[in-house]
Amino acid sequence: MLKPGDAAPGWDLPCAFDGRISRLCLDEIRSEMVVLFFYPRDFSFICPTEVTGFHKAQPAFEQEQTSIVGISVDGAESHLHWSHELGGISYPLVADEGGNLARQYGVLDEPEGAALRATFVLDAQRKVAYALASSINIGRSISETLRVVRALRSGRLCPADWQPGEEFGPADQKF
Repeated sequence: MLKPGDAAPGWDLPCAFDGRISRLCLDEIRSEMVVLFFYPRDFSFICPTEVTGFHKAQPAFEQEQTSIVGISVDGAESHLHWSHELGGISYPLVADEGGNLARQYGVLDEPEGAALRATFVLDAQRKVAYALASSINIGRSISETLRVVRALRSGRLCPADWQPGEEFGPADQKF
């Protein structure tokens, strides 16, 4: 699995976004940071809670100059139908059919043929600043992902459970 400091592999893949199928290229995303979150499959039990959770939190991520991109091994047509069923999603769902992108990021569960639940926060140079993966049966915390983005953007030492407005660590220490 990629770790902080690794260059994020680039990609240009089909996606469902804004009610249609198009393509999305990592290099074309202009926000300061990018949250890439891999999920196993459309039309499943846990995945809609994460996908709609990121949708609801999207304005807060946007305030942090951070784009959100969801990725699974399902095709763009499946993403389009699923996002419509979910009431619309405000960010792209990328189609990683065959799992090549998940494999490059080190998060493909080969026996399942699906991505793990993995979250990557990429910095402005599109290097991994944060990486987390969990078992397929455990949903991720969207609020924790947003907290991490805010901590990373602060550029300061942020203790456990730090929240915006709280004290930072000493400026002259590395960690």
